[in-house]
Amino acid sequence: MALLEVRDLKTWFHTRDGIVRAVDGVSFDVEAGETVGIVGESGSGKSVTCYSLLGLIPMPPGRIEGGQARFGGIDLLKLPETELRSLRGRRIGFIFQDPMTSLNPYLRISTQLVEPLQLHFGLSRRKALSQAIDELAAVGIPDPASRIESYPHEFSGGMRQRVMIAMALITRPEILIADEPTTALDVTIQRQVLDLIKARQQELGTAVIFITHDLAVVSEVCDYVNVMYAGRFVERAPVDTLFNQPRHAYTRALQRSIPAMQEKGKALYTIPGLPPNLANEIPGCAFAPRCEVREGSSSHASVRPELIEVGGGHWVQNCPACLSAG
Repeated sequence: MALLEVRDLKTWFHTRDGIVRAVDGVSFDVEAGETVGIVGESGSGKSVTCYSLLGLIPMPPGRIEGGQARFGGIDLLKLPETELRSLRGRRIGFIFQDPMTSLNPYLRISTQLVEPLQLHFGLSRRKALSQAIDELAAVGIPDPASRIESYPHEFSGGMRQRVMIAMALITRPEILIADEPTTALDVTIQRQVLDLIKARQQELGTAVIFITHDLAVVSEVCDYVNVMYAGRFVERAPVDTLFNQPRHAYTRALQRSIPAMQEKGKALYTIPGLPPNLANEIPGCAFAPRCEVREGSSSHASVRPELIEVGGGHWVQNCPACLSAG
């Protein structure tokens, strides 16, 4: 049995413009110690998928319309808020996308790091502070005993992200959700943060769900990858299989968009068109309007394509056009 089993998760937002099907029937597993990636363009539903697991979407307008998320025999989607709160930050940690808005600017770092230890383990402030200083040292904060009394604005962007990692891992969670943790950082700091997450994961045995729009990052940190488009997974595979044998047109388009894979001197490839408006129901293949279809192929215009297994652990949506485009 997997550490986390998500089945047919649906999260919709009921707005004045209609029902936005942000997550529309996704399923995936996370094994202990494994890194599972969810990759796709902005607005594809990556973050909403993971926020839904922890009850972090605003309700209303958001609503979990269906599905299961079994973690240790418990369905997270059916837990009352009090029980879910005891899991958040304790057994499931979260690194948010922007540390400057996730850290409380009015509180010292010490207060924010000590709180989960006191809340979940009942430690005295003295013991909790000692552990917090050790955790800051573990994530590479220099002179942690004095820096722990600083405010968030006194840290650089990279240092704030290290503090977020320390906060997420200080309770030794079984799963860590990392929501685009390197988006606002320069390339050198990105590498440091990715190496840090990987090192701490190996040390603690924590499973990681890594959310990103960058397929190049996925190739470095993930064991298994879910490619998401318009609220649905279009391809799922072990990372080596996905990069060596991509089957879906969207996966291949994302690969072609990686700058390092472009021929020097040529214009960078961009995926034509725009993602669909999820307030409109999409009965068939959501990627069909942007798909560079080979002559003679046809897309599923009225029937939702299902995921089919094409190899060991390799699943892809069975839209004929997307499978033949290239």
